Amino acid sequence: MQEKDIVLDVLSSVKSGIGEYAKVITETADPTLRQTFQQMRDGDEKFQYDLYNIAAQKGYYVVSPNAAQQDLTSLKSTLSQRMAPQGMPPQGAQPQGMGQMPGMR
Repeated sequence: MQEKDIVLDVLSSVKSGIGEYAKVITETADPTLRQTFQQMRDGDEKFQYDLYNIAAQKGYYVVSPNAAQQDLTSLKSTLSQRMAPQGMPPQGAQPQGMGQMPGMR
């Protein structure tokens, strides 16, 4: 296995682990244990970013170029339109394609 493959594999594994910390942290009630998991996550995030920088410097991890401002503005506009609240259906109206909801009359 080449160095590049090892670095990219470690980056992928650490990234996955960081995502798992979010699940564990939100399900931990004990404040001390929760803080411990948060510190572990923070350490892994720093490690991931440091390793990413090394990989990028060596050309192992190619970053996509920044999007043009015009493209960002267009995307933002499109997403804003799609996320805008739609008109409210008339009271008592069923969503299209759905039959009577159980317990509803």
